[in-house]
Amino acid sequence: MKSKLIAFLVIASFIFVVGCGKKENKMKKDQKVQPSTSAQAAGPIIKDYENLDVIKNQLDKYFPVDIPYDASKLTDKEKKALFMMVRASQLMDSIFSRQVYSKNGILKKELKAWYEKNPEFKYLLKYFTLNAGPFDRLDNHKSFINLSVPKPLGANFYPEDMTKQEFEDYIKANPEKEKEFVSPYTVIRRENGKLFPLAYSLYYDKPLAKAAKLLKKAADQIDNPSLKKYLLSRADAFLSNDYYQSDLDWMDLKDHKIEFVIGPYEVYEDRLFGYKASFEAFVTLVDQQESQKMAKVSKNMLEMEKNLPIEDKYKNFKRGSSAPILIVNEVYASGDTRAGVQTTAFNLPNDERVREAKGSKQVMLKNISQAKFENSFMPIAKEVVAKSDLPSVSFDAYFNFVLMHEISHGLGPGNIVKNGKNTNVNKELKELYSTIEEAKADVLGMYNAQFLIGKGILAKKIEKELYPSYLAGFFRSIRFGIDEAHGGATAIQFNYIVEKQGFSYDPKTGRFSVNNAKIKDVIKQLGKELLEIQATGDYDRAKKFIDKYRFVSKDVKQALDRVANVPTDIRQKFLIEADIKEADAKAKKAK
Repeated sequence: MKSKLIAFLVIASFIFVVGCGKKENKMKKDQKVQPSTSAQAAGPIIKDYENLDVIKNQLDKYFPVDIPYDASKLTDKEKKALFMMVRASQLMDSIFSRQVYSKNGILKKELKAWYEKNPEFKYLLKYFTLNAGPFDRLDNHKSFINLSVPKPLGANFYPEDMTKQEFEDYIKANPEKEKEFVSPYTVIRRENGKLFPLAYSLYYDKPLAKAAKLLKKAADQIDNPSLKKYLLSRADAFLSNDYYQSDLDWMDLKDHKIEFVIGPYEVYEDRLFGYKASFEAFVTLVDQQESQKMAKVSKNMLEMEKNLPIEDKYKNFKRGSSAPILIVNEVYASGDTRAGVQTTAFNLPNDERVREAKGSKQVMLKNISQAKFENSFMPIAKEVVAKSDLPSVSFDAYFNFVLMHEISHGLGPGNIVKNGKNTNVNKELKELYSTIEEAKADVLGMYNAQFLIGKGILAKKIEKELYPSYLAGFFRSIRFGIDEAHGGATAIQFNYIVEKQGFSYDPKTGRFSVNNAKIKDVIKQLGKELLEIQATGDYDRAKKFIDKYRFVSKDVKQALDRVANVPTDIRQKFLIEADIKEADAKAKKAK
């Protein structure tokens, strides 16, 4: 029986006060946001709903999965360090929530208050937490709470009423401020009508200081020299706002059981410019045996760069040739990576200086990939892939594609020269960068996998499975929403390949198949197009390309309708959290 729930959310008006921080460099620091005393009712808490069924349905699109962990190979000291790393990682959730939306704190308090009055509001609170705010990441960031404004394109990295033109005009008038303004590690605020940058280390000083303290405690328990060094240098980075050395130290990790990365990295949340990095963390345990198998792949980075379908003058031979590949099992994740659709792999660091000095590292989350494949990928494939191709869809092909996608992030243009000026792809493509980069990584993932199969590094049998698995993957990713970087990149690839006849559609069955006679050439053509856009830093060309191919066709829409009840992604329950709570309770009782 549906219960009619009508509630009113009291959202206070906010006064954003900027004060002077008591820092040695006298930089300005935002004071805490305080609600005004004249609160006014803002209307129904659930926009246009008589009940919570819509929210429940959205929550059901994320299949719940328990994430256990095996600490049997860790020493007691290493297990203590692991717990410290998770505690530090939990702080990234609070920082990321602030980065997403300025009113997240007060909104969450209001939702908790309503939950105390009516337990059915737990679904809304859960969905708010999963999305790190009131904007639905599966529905083009539309608000599922009655807010009077849409999600700011710049999230909470910039003043919400700041325009792109205002930002760009300021930099033109103050070129000496450009580095601070476009830095991944500053927020932009306004005081007395003037914009100014504020370092993350100051704006998020309290949680970062706590995280730094926890990392130092974890380092005290670690005997591995490289991991100890990284923990200490990353703790220092949280306080100094300089992440370069700790990124180098992360690249130098070796002979370690715990693979851990924490800090500001991805720029997806900044849809205004794509400049500002969001905080996140991955706590994982290394699968040594599987990681050793990947050594041959990582040694071929330079060969893959040489083989890219682009003129040699655009190839990036300056990036470090090192590309360690680790197969790991996730223990805990937080911040940007925990919001909405879950990460199956990552390629870091993103700092081009580090990539040129050390290369980049590919980390594959095998347990997360397996959970996605079983609960979402295959159920979708069974409904949309032609029956002739369906037997070739496999986890091995899917996992290898994800691997090659991450490797391909480390290939191609990074630092470039445009109009005689040194710059980089991210800066030139601005808010379009993430979509173009994700498309490039997908396409080059296929192109490079084919290259390694030809060299005998990847098994020949994967070739037959690779393209049908690639095809099936589109219908999972496009459900993320085409305004999101990954979903948009998926739509672009799919429509381009269909236009060039690399994929075929059978209207009688409503299923899609691979055109084996054309697919390889089409992949090469698309790779060349995306690489040239990046190499030339051509914003206009990127925009025209995205505008032309980022759409959902009628045929795809019909196929997606058939898989509407298949989970879009997974929702993790990290079992280590319960163990940490138990350990804390025992420690408290012992005192």
